Amino acid sequence: MNEKVLKLGIPKGSLQEATIKLFERSGWKIRTHHRNYFPEVNDPELKCSMCRAQEMSRYVHSGTFDAGLTGKDWILENESDVVTVSDLVYSKVSNRPARWVLAVAGDSPYKRPEDLDGKKIATELVNCSKKYFSSMGVHVDVDFSWGATEAKVVEGLCDAIVEVTETGTTIRAHGLRIIAELMQTNTQFIANKEAWADPWKRKKMEEINLLLQGALRAERIVGLKMNLPKNKMAEAQSLLPSQTSPTVASLADEQWLSVEIVVDESIVRDLIPRLKEIGAEAIIEYPLNKVV
Repeated sequence: MNEKVLKLGIPKGSLQEATIKLFERSGWKIRTHHRNYFPEVNDPELKCSMCRAQEMSRYVHSGTFDAGLTGKDWILENESDVVTVSDLVYSKVSNRPARWVLAVAGDSPYKRPEDLDGKKIATELVNCSKKYFSSMGVHVDVDFSWGATEAKVVEGLCDAIVEVTETGTTIRAHGLRIIAELMQTNTQFIANKEAWADPWKRKKMEEINLLLQGALRAERIVGLKMNLPKNKMAEAQSLLPSQTSPTVASLADEQWLSVEIVVDESIVRDLIPRLKEIGAEAIIEYPLNKVV
């Protein structure tokens, strides 16, 4: 039995699927079981446990977990004293930070946070919301919401809500209007302070972080490989943004080169036609698992 084990918390809920997929792309296959909070992982040096992202930082702070993944918002909400190993900008919808926003009914008279003085606010993020309004000298009654927060404004149970959103679509679908943004948040890889001070555990966490970051980086870029006339190489280089210089190899036909490059996926649809125009042939686009 391996005596060196890192206890890792995996967020259960909305981030669960995205987190497990990220670990799989990084080299760790995490297999969950129905009604089981202790998934299997293909690494004898890891012991995984599932818990809600809202509670993760408390378990890491207490040492129940050596490390875990949770939102920056819940670290602040719980006032947890943990080490932030890194930011991991990923989510269930898009690779961009989520936002905690203040929203009111679309037909309400409230335009600014100050207009809510003396009113009732519903949210899951109670402590952070209280600090936000207190910093502006606005006195509100902040109630904890167990869910379906958007509906509470519509039903008249509160005057406004503080809710998390990535695109704002759900909030608008409930007929609500955003009047302020409290904070942006993203997933963070956090560690217990004592675990971080342990050389073996710290090295293990740094290795995990290296590969997680590599997998995230690879989501945004692709590889391109092509055959290119040698006399067009200078022109091609002016078109090819790259992490580094292109990899260039000679072909049997001395008039041609094999060129390989890594580029941002968002420019590929414009780049390939331009490469064809200068004579590139056999252009291959391929996905990347990790870029480290």
